[in-house]
Amino acid sequence: MAMRWFGRQAPQQGERGAKAGGAALAVAQVAPVSARVEAKASAAGKVAALAQGFALQGIGRAAAGPRDPAGLTRGGFVGNPVGFRAVRLVAEAAAAVPLVCQDAERRYEVHPVLELMRRPNPGQGRAELFEALFGQLLLSGNAYLEAVGGEDGLPDELHVLRSDRVTVVPGADGWPVAYDYAVAGRKHRFDMTGSPDPVCHIKAFHPMDDHYGLSPMQAAAVAIDVHNSASAWSRALLDNAARPSGAIIYRGADGQGVLSADQYDRLVSEMESHHQGARNAGRPMLLEGGLDWKPMGFSPSDMEFHETKLAAAREIAMAFGVPPMLIGITGDATYANYAEAHRAFYRLTVLPLVTRVAASVAWWLSEHLGAEVDLRPDLDAIPALAEERDQHWARVGAASFLSDAEKRVALGLPPLAEG
Repeated sequence: MAMRWFGRQAPQQGERGAKAGGAALAVAQVAPVSARVEAKASAAGKVAALAQGFALQGIGRAAAGPRDPAGLTRGGFVGNPVGFRAVRLVAEAAAAVPLVCQDAERRYEVHPVLELMRRPNPGQGRAELFEALFGQLLLSGNAYLEAVGGEDGLPDELHVLRSDRVTVVPGADGWPVAYDYAVAGRKHRFDMTGSPDPVCHIKAFHPMDDHYGLSPMQAAAVAIDVHNSASAWSRALLDNAARPSGAIIYRGADGQGVLSADQYDRLVSEMESHHQGARNAGRPMLLEGGLDWKPMGFSPSDMEFHETKLAAAREIAMAFGVPPMLIGITGDATYANYAEAHRAFYRLTVLPLVTRVAASVAWWLSEHLGAEVDLRPDLDAIPALAEERDQHWARVGAASFLSDAEKRVALGLPPLAEG
């Protein structure tokens, strides 16, 4: 079986062996191919690295991210129900998508990569690891996967690094030469000049940054601020008997309309302790002589505030690629029914994300393994796409002008082994 070798130097014949489920998987050697023997730096990358180095902290030092991931996470995920639900929905759905492992010749049921994915570390399974990986990518635009152990092959363990603790150290050619991981005043540097790489950096597209990705949380930052402000306004309204505050008018016996300082402080204290808050809603107000209560109703702008909050919620969901119908946002008629929105969610959001991340992880692990493998989502195992997948299989199966080998290619399956 022909395999392609990765790294600076290919292993000698019989030097490496792969194990999965107690059975050895033989890997034959062909002509060595080195992915990094001749590193050709981009001229534009050098200029960009110099510019960013001078503008930030200099070449060879950590480059700060464009926005604070921790602040975005607190405001848009921890403190916002729409952002929380959108991130959880995408991350959990993407982590639950089954992956298939294959190369140019066959699809594997047993493989060292699949065995590593089944239990990547003692504290996490495959779903937990990928949920954390997808969550970091959605929250910060960057996801970092660390390889632990396995100097002569696949890592012994895989761990997701918190993106708010990682900074990129750019080199003179524009490519990262190291990653700094800082926590509690201590720093660890991952050297990226050797092979294989100890860290896999997956980043979203960012048109204005060379080293960090742009997260949906950043794109939805304004909508999140609006939604949080609207929630705070609603909370303040609830604390004031669920209506706009009225006005207390004072008219003294001599026509004077000014309270003394002691009278004013006493009135404010009694209002705060006896007439504000949900538990005091509806309590009658006792006014002394000269005081008159004039209630105020909702203004047109107050009545539109709820619609503004719903519009902000739709924008947050749109930034994450989640149909508003799936997270209970009313008034959205983009899709005819829930099933159609569910299919669109998988087809337009979940599958592109899983395909991209799985390809990056597979290429990184191939460098460790020394043989090229491919990880991709198993479309046949996704219930939301079962109907359109059945239609696709039926169309390909009914195509009499295609051979069996061509049908397998059309369905994304590797060719059958000879014999």
